[in-house]
Amino acid sequence: MSAYIVRRLLLMIPTILGILFVSFVIVQFAPGGPIEQIIAKLSGTEISATARFGGGTGGDFSQQNAGGGADQAINSKYRGAQGLDPAFIKSLEVQFGFDKPWYERFGKMVWDYSRFHFGTSYFRDVSVLQLIGEKMPVSISLGLWTTLLTYFISIPLGIRKAVQDGSRFDTWTSAVIIIGYAVPGFLFAVFLIVLFAGGTFFSIFPLRGLGSDNWETLSLGGKVLDYLWHLVLPISAMVIGGFATTTLLTKNSFLDEIRKQYVVTARAKGLAERDVLYGHVFRNAMLIVIAGFPGAFIGAFFTGALLIETIFSLDGLGLLSYEAIVNRDYPIVFATLYIFGLMGLVISLISDLTYTWVDPRIDFESREV
Repeated sequence: MSAYIVRRLLLMIPTILGILFVSFVIVQFAPGGPIEQIIAKLSGTEISATARFGGGTGGDFSQQNAGGGADQAINSKYRGAQGLDPAFIKSLEVQFGFDKPWYERFGKMVWDYSRFHFGTSYFRDVSVLQLIGEKMPVSISLGLWTTLLTYFISIPLGIRKAVQDGSRFDTWTSAVIIIGYAVPGFLFAVFLIVLFAGGTFFSIFPLRGLGSDNWETLSLGGKVLDYLWHLVLPISAMVIGGFATTTLLTKNSFLDEIRKQYVVTARAKGLAERDVLYGHVFRNAMLIVIAGFPGAFIGAFFTGALLIETIFSLDGLGLLSYEAIVNRDYPIVFATLYIFGLMGLVISLISDLTYTWVDPRIDFESREV
């Protein structure tokens, strides 16, 4: 097993390098980089996700425009730069590191990221690692609650569907599951807001955030209830599409085990159905479900976070990534991509190791990676 782990760890290096390289190349051709963002800000035509450019590393951009070059027509590779002093544009390139060749910038990024040095946000003047650390608890909270709730619903439901396979209960629950899976989480989130968060119908749950305005004045119990109250809508929106896969996986896994000879033998010995189901079938049937827990968590942590956090204004990694992409804050974009990719690869390895922990008969040592 140790050789398998080493091979998987070594393969992570070219994989993460490939992810970074492809993303870096795409960014080179994407319009509206940070320099264009500043030029657009000077001309009053910028499009920002948050309108929070102030206080960034660029300082007061309106004061950096050299007066002597205002009327000078220049040939520039930046859209809208006509009329700006070329020296000012050059200073922006130096500030953001765009005065260096692409391969030098990419090499520096790889070297820095290998040591988890992610630099500073272009427009917030804050360490990227600090920003990610501040937003991480919100995203972890969403991912953890979503995963736990999904499993608590899916496993009992899947077992009952397997036991009552072909029944009316199995049929109508399958219809509900398929519909829930087909509806995108963000669309369901909008529906919940309209229905329960002060839209057209009811105003039961808060519209945004994970805490009320009077959070600091609440008791400990009040803070817990307020936190859970704010989680109801975003967690519901993330769970609705996530439990379908786990439910059907649980059902099919139980059906496969129930039809095996050892179950027939156990029943022939006179064991109660509950003892057969939970004493013999459960462990074997739950192998694939339990082993998929790390992957399910990372999926809930990253996949649904961006849109759900944006819709409900939850200040987590999803919203941070969205703002960084719109504002072309490349240090945040590449850092979150690197961390997400690395965590995904590690979780994939943990998922494989979980299989061997649940069932020691599984041996990855002899399998080709």
